[in-house]
Amino acid sequence: MKANLNKLCAKLGYTFNNINHLKLALTHRSFGGRNNERLEFLGDSIVNFVIAEALYHQFTEAREGQLSRLRARMVKGLTLAELAREFELGDYLQLGSGELKSGGYRRDSILADAMEAVIGAIYNDAGMEVCRERVLTWYRERLTNLNLNDTQKDPKTLLQEFLQSRQQALPKYEVISVEGEAHDQTFTVECEVVLLEQKTTGIGSSRRNAEQQAAQKALESLNVKK
Repeated sequence: MKANLNKLCAKLGYTFNNINHLKLALTHRSFGGRNNERLEFLGDSIVNFVIAEALYHQFTEAREGQLSRLRARMVKGLTLAELAREFELGDYLQLGSGELKSGGYRRDSILADAMEAVIGAIYNDAGMEVCRERVLTWYRERLTNLNLNDTQKDPKTLLQEFLQSRQQALPKYEVISVEGEAHDQTFTVECEVVLLEQKTTGIGSSRRNAEQQAAQKALESLNVKK
């Protein structure tokens, strides 16, 4: 377990002074005993503040409503779950037998809550400045790609909502290849949609970007407009 957590710390870019903070953050309530719900509460408040502060300084001419919409997009459950998947957080979760059998380690809500709990754990372990630096590093690409006209839903969200509205299965994303050195990788991802005969492909500098591109191509094939 320790080796696994060391690997997770490397992915997070932070080594805990007290590894018990991280262990608690990864413990779902279904596991029994102490769990990550209090850390989740703390992390939720922290990520909302850190992202709000970043947006405030990044968009100096933005109105309150615009900032609120951008923040909501950055800290919503789907985004936090995506972040958790980038760290493969599901592989480290402590879940009860019922959640394990039902695939809880893949569920967006559980992953998002665990991501917030990890943020809370870093705060408890090292304080606000270190925690802020980690959150901003994790969100750097997402924040860089934002603009004030970008308050519409992203392709993955649009595709998911389109399929749900038609009572269809959610899209499946699969990483086909990862090329290049760790600091300069290129991801190729395929997206499988039940309404399309062929999978769509996306290529990007991160798994998330590649998935968004694949989702956008699926939307175009389905003639879904933003």
